[in-house]
Amino acid sequence: MNPASPAGKPRRVKKAFMGAFAIAIIVIMAVFATAIYMVEVKVRDRDLAERSSAAAKLFAAKLEKDGNLMRAVAHAMMGNAAIEQAFRKGDRDGLERSARGLFETLRGDHRITHLYFTGPDRINLYRLHTPAEYGDRIDRATMLQAHSRKQTVQGLELGPLGTLTLRLVMPWRQRERSLGYVELGEEVKHLIDEVRDSLAVDIVVLIDKRYLEPKQWQRGQTLMNRQGDWDRFSSHVALAQTSPLPTGFDDRALARLLGGEGVKIAEGGRSLHMAMVPLEDAAGHPIGKLAIVRDATALEATFNNYMAAVVLLSLAVAAGVLGVFYVALERVEHDYRRQHELEHRLLHLDTKHQRMLQVEKLSALGTMVGSIAHQLNNPLVGVVNMAQLAERGAEDPGRTRELLAEIRHAGEDCRGFVRRMLEFSKISCFDSKPTAIAALIDETVLMFRQTEARHLPVDIQLPDEPPLLTIDPILIRHALFNLLQNAAQATEGNAGITIHLEPLADPGTGAPGWSLSVADRGRGIAPEVMDKIFVPFFTTRSDGTGLGLPVVLHVVLLHDGHVTAANRPDGGTLIAIWLPQADQHPVG
Repeated sequence: MNPASPAGKPRRVKKAFMGAFAIAIIVIMAVFATAIYMVEVKVRDRDLAERSSAAAKLFAAKLEKDGNLMRAVAHAMMGNAAIEQAFRKGDRDGLERSARGLFETLRGDHRITHLYFTGPDRINLYRLHTPAEYGDRIDRATMLQAHSRKQTVQGLELGPLGTLTLRLVMPWRQRERSLGYVELGEEVKHLIDEVRDSLAVDIVVLIDKRYLEPKQWQRGQTLMNRQGDWDRFSSHVALAQTSPLPTGFDDRALARLLGGEGVKIAEGGRSLHMAMVPLEDAAGHPIGKLAIVRDATALEATFNNYMAAVVLLSLAVAAGVLGVFYVALERVEHDYRRQHELEHRLLHLDTKHQRMLQVEKLSALGTMVGSIAHQLNNPLVGVVNMAQLAERGAEDPGRTRELLAEIRHAGEDCRGFVRRMLEFSKISCFDSKPTAIAALIDETVLMFRQTEARHLPVDIQLPDEPPLLTIDPILIRHALFNLLQNAAQATEGNAGITIHLEPLADPGTGAPGWSLSVADRGRGIAPEVMDKIFVPFFTTRSDGTGLGLPVVLHVVLLHDGHVTAANRPDGGTLIAIWLPQADQHPVG
């Protein structure tokens, strides 16, 4: 036995766990903060996308509404007899007198900035907004579509001077005769102002420079008393906006917007988020973009306050958790130290216990050797004494033969004892196999009757369907034979022996099994002897070896069973072997 090594110092539990736990909490909080930020970005982008979509839809709806208004105005003018007569005669002065008041009303109340009267050949007869310009052919998309389709057409058109105008062209027919066309138009500046007021977003109308000439555009800015910046962007020019352009809105930001990305601009303490929607003219050509600018300063401030509150609350919770964990670890470490001390003490106790067990084993070995020596010494002493007597009586052949016979008998007793010892040492190895227990009992009883001189009756009680047990038949037969021999030795007179086989669950575990018991009609076992009957070499008979019941116990333990012994109320002893039911099959 190796001596136990002394225990080392106990590990610091708090030191081992607190650092890792704190790092885990920091990582969790970082992931949590990142997740919240990503949610905020997603909410911001979704809000901007929804507002951009709403702005595009509202802008289209307002174009449709104003187009319907212009349609109604055109129908009203066609019903005016004075205007109709002047238009049919090509009387420019008559058109001025008849339509000027109506045009001024429309311009003041409904922001209609253009009113044309054009002949069937698309040659302009009169422009009320610029009377000095007339006689030119109108080749704009709305006019060409109305001319070819013979129906009213409306839509956005980009003028050569850089004006973006909603135009409506309506053919004027009378009794299948075409008088010409009435055209009304309005600039879209007031429309984007209305969208801004409705959705709380600013709008910038960006026109692709490919559709404009710099000199013409500059002329238009001068005529309309505007100050535009042609060189601000390389590919587009701002035609109209609801508020001044942000300083950070440059070519780089515009390129990202044109690529479909959202842009965030921080300026003057404000957080501006931008997106774009396409802008098409009446012919379906993409002439530019509507840039939607959303001021998210208040939204981000609210989110940042919420984020700060959540982080502070999380820090407080994390600190509380760390505190609780620290206290728990303090208790665990205290218990761990106590357990370590106990283990250290138990280690020394175990060392002492191992030494005591070694001493007990040596003592048991000494007892066994003493018992064996005692068993062999008695016949050997007789052998020596009888050999001395034989030497003294060598002259008497008869007496010498008697002594030699006694010596031979003592030698046979020693040989039988040694044989039993060898049999006891061999029972640790066994070969289990399915065995019909009923046949095994019959064979054992037959062998017992041949060796037992009194021929005691044996009553065998078996169930209707005896089982097939997985056992070592040689060892079980040997154990049952020993029980029958013990029962015969304890039986007085010609009383019978009973063998009983019945199904029985293990009282301790409830596992299924079978009980094989042998009962005799003797005096029973004395209470003071009952605890020693399974001790090797213990016997109450002068001619006994003390190995019968220990062999039975050893055999049964090899089969994962157990043995019980008890005195019967009506006299005698009942010794029962319990065997588990594993891998059993009934036999018919």
